[in-house]
Amino acid sequence: MTYEVAVRAEATLGEGPTWDAAAGRLIWIDILGSRVYTYDPSSGRRTVRVTDQHVGAAKPRVGGGLVLNLRDGIGLVDPDGEFRWLHREPVAGRRANDAAVAPDGALWAGTMRYDEAACGGSLSRVAGDGSVQLILDDVAVSNGAGWSPDGRLMYYIDSPTRRIDVFEYADGRVSKRRRFAEVEVGAGFPDGLTVDADGCVWVALWGGSAVRRYTPDGELERVVSLPTSLVTACAFGGADFTDLYVTTARVGLKSPHPVAGSLLVVPGAGKGLAQPAFGG
Repeated sequence: MTYEVAVRAEATLGEGPTWDAAAGRLIWIDILGSRVYTYDPSSGRRTVRVTDQHVGAAKPRVGGGLVLNLRDGIGLVDPDGEFRWLHREPVAGRRANDAAVAPDGALWAGTMRYDEAACGGSLSRVAGDGSVQLILDDVAVSNGAGWSPDGRLMYYIDSPTRRIDVFEYADGRVSKRRRFAEVEVGAGFPDGLTVDADGCVWVALWGGSAVRRYTPDGELERVVSLPTSLVTACAFGGADFTDLYVTTARVGLKSPHPVAGSLLVVPGAGKGLAQPAFGG
């Protein structure tokens, strides 16, 4: 599979690609650059919004606008561009990281400490009314989350463990956590993920210069090699959800590859699914 550069950029920590089907655009972020980007592949139009603090994720909302997983909590951007807090809970030394919207429209928002200390991060479920339920309080780097096509399984990554775990999921609750797959030492660390229409799990490898595809049985089926080492997350987009968008980073690299920090795309990589919008 051959990659293309969708948006040439120098994001410090590019992350969180999300296809906004209602707007026909790709949303992605630079966590440490405190920026939310959009890209319309049909017109080439791009936008950027600077946030007041580090932003871990940006997802579309039902009715327009964005929900942001920010350093100090969950914020909303209304369709007119105005910002307001939905839930504010600052913790010294902690920031937001990856997030995903569940089939019921709730945001599953992760956090981590800046020093990546063990058990310093969390995963919480944030409902549309702003109510928050703590799901996990013992993670280091809360990262990729995604659901199976039938909504009965939730995949999740705490990057330093090198594991992709899977839970049974029902009515906004998870249970029966188990190992789904593990990334071997030397191949990088699992970061963001997406689930395709066949129920296969695509995982970006931080430090691994690749995106991997695992079958629903957890078997490694495909590797998409990329020229830059810090591959952070992936998502399907485009009108037919066949293009795989991939974010990258350049933080800490002494000699970054020319595409490090850019938004990449692998045309015709597979078949993804439309993702739900946040219900708040």
